[in-house]
Amino acid sequence: MDISHSLENIQFLSDFADSVLVYPIVLSTHLTCIALFGGMIFATNLRLLGVAFKGLTITEMVTSLRPFKRVGGTIMISAGLLLATSEATKYAPNPFFWCKMFILGLIGLHGLVFRPLIYNRTEELDRSPVIPGYVKVAAILSLTLWTAMFTMGRLIAYWES
Repeated sequence: MDISHSLENIQFLSDFADSVLVYPIVLSTHLTCIALFGGMIFATNLRLLGVAFKGLTITEMVTSLRPFKRVGGTIMISAGLLLATSEATKYAPNPFFWCKMFILGLIGLHGLVFRPLIYNRTEELDRSPVIPGYVKVAAILSLTLWTAMFTMGRLIAYWES
């Protein structure tokens, strides 16, 4: 908790948390990015599963959304860090917050494993007569992890110490 108090006592973060305008704008931005970013993740995984967007190649789907995912993810994570550090003592004891952080770590691990196998080799997948099983497993795992992360994020607000 000492680290949490130290973070909250940084003047910039303290002013941010007390702001009646800036804090809600950043929170709204974070939630909007979650919705947009989540939608793009969902769409990409549906294409990898072969259940939607069949008129697009996997390469078209992945490359067309990649820049938006990068921008949305960067804004979402930056806003989330700002929100979490500005109210660190509120989040530090919250088990849903820590579960969300753990799941984010698993999402990062998922990316490290599957980026070179799938996302950097989409042309090979486009030439394949069927979508390989490991691609579908990766898509289902991604959907599961992101859904769990979004759920934990929502539950953070409902935990009372």
